[in-house]
Amino acid sequence: MQIQLLPSSFDAQGNANAAQRLTCFVIDDRVTVDAGSIGIALNESQRRTIRDVVVTHPHMDHIASLPIFVDDLFSELRQPVRIHATNEVIELLKADVFNDTVYPKFDELSNDHGHVMEYVPFPLGKEFRVAHLRLTAMAVNHIVPTVGLLVSDGKAIVAFSSDTAETEELWRVVNDAQRLNALFIEASFPDSMEALAKASKHLTPSMLREELHKLNHNGMDILAVHLKPAYREKVIHELNELGIEKLRVMEPGRIYEW
Repeated sequence: MQIQLLPSSFDAQGNANAAQRLTCFVIDDRVTVDAGSIGIALNESQRRTIRDVVVTHPHMDHIASLPIFVDDLFSELRQPVRIHATNEVIELLKADVFNDTVYPKFDELSNDHGHVMEYVPFPLGKEFRVAHLRLTAMAVNHIVPTVGLLVSDGKAIVAFSSDTAETEELWRVVNDAQRLNALFIEASFPDSMEALAKASKHLTPSMLREELHKLNHNGMDILAVHLKPAYREKVIHELNELGIEKLRVMEPGRIYEW
């Protein structure tokens, strides 16, 4: 399984940098988890192969360029872009994004080949398929309806916390998995901003450490994501100070493989 965190920040010359303002994970160049930078950072090959998007929640940094992605592909799509989400998140996307005010209702539009976008609801706590992957979604503790994910390609198994504060169901599902190759877990704010982290339902490095105490698996790679750019260096320092084996900050643009 190959996973890439798409870049979402660029310098004046157009070169990507490490700041993560938007979230979009590309899996095997076929599926994305979230879609923050999907419309601005995919390469041409990925634009041709990605037709399945799993949306964990409707915050802008996780869906910002999804409408642009569908819009850009509109005339050339020979199969619809499939938006996989819970029914609750789908209704929010319909009400707040694809509503004929912010952007067209693409699920009601077609090109010469058929529909250009469709919503595919998935349940919580039950395995479902997206392309070649098997996924299980579980509710996590964020300020809008949000899911974490367990994802398998039949060989490797990885988990995404998505945006969350202290949570429980995620760890129950992950601990039931036969193994875990990698965990992608958020660390948004430094420890000095714990009050804001709790109010906005995010994690600090110290809170992340406490969450990892709930995990029964050992030896997997732990990749910290969703670091707020304004506090990135401070958060990285505090993560390093934790001294947790195999914990590191995920690098946008780099392809990780398990």
